[in-house]
Amino acid sequence: MAIKVTLHIHDGRKPSFGMEKIGESGRAVYVSDGTINIALLGVEGKPLGWEKDELFYGIDHFGVWVDDVAETGRRIEAAGGKHVMGNVSGDPTQFYEVKYRDPQGNIFDITARGWVGAVKEVEPAGEAEVEPAPEMAD
Repeated sequence: MAIKVTLHIHDGRKPSFGMEKIGESGRAVYVSDGTINIALLGVEGKPLGWEKDELFYGIDHFGVWVDDVAETGRRIEAAGGKHVMGNVSGDPTQFYEVKYRDPQGNIFDITARGWVGAVKEVEPAGEAEVEPAPEMAD
């Protein structure tokens, strides 16, 4: 998510979704609820590939944790996606992401290593733990 000032958005307090700060790097602050990881990116209104004059703040890109990066990349390209940047690392201790752009211009990452604070195999909550959604008023 591209934002104006990362440290202002998450200064140690829990934001609305109950996520906690799990790290930072350069212009990014990473938050997680223990299942997903969100990177708050201070990209100063010009995320990767943004070519318009007006500044952009909002969802910049998303990431998908996959089993097979090479096969997933082939399927993405067969569906019209284009490789933007990044390659698989041969070092099993090194993090990597491979970025693609879909035919509508959306950018997304794939990796087989996951992200800090994220869980690939999520276990569903038991029925007793799930509260039903409130009724919507017409």
